[in-house]
Amino acid sequence: QVQLVESGGGLVQAGDSLRLSCEASQVTFNMGWYRQAPGKEREFVARIDVNGNTDYADSVRGRFTVSRANGQTTLYLQMSSLKFEDTAIYFCTAAGSWGQGTQVTVSA
Repeated sequence: QVQLVESGGGLVQAGDSLRLSCEASQVTFNMGWYRQAPGKEREFVARIDVNGNTDYADSVRGRFTVSRANGQTTLYLQMSSLKFEDTAIYFCTAAGSWGQGTQVTVSA
């Protein structure tokens, strides 16, 4: 089972930027980010495969950038122009495993 550890969350103001990181214990073909806001279902944010192909939710496309580094075991999510509605716990996922999540709070 892949072990995943997220970091980089925090409290920011609307319009600010933030970068999330996820360290994986092994390389997997796909890695992705999901988020869960209070009282809502967990939703897809972005994903990237080992070839660099990416996919984004419509709500974040153009503002968020997903990337991988360190031999494909580190996953990043660069978030820009953050909005209040981006407030959520952000989870990293790979090969059916999930990280513990990192809280992102955007003040209006």
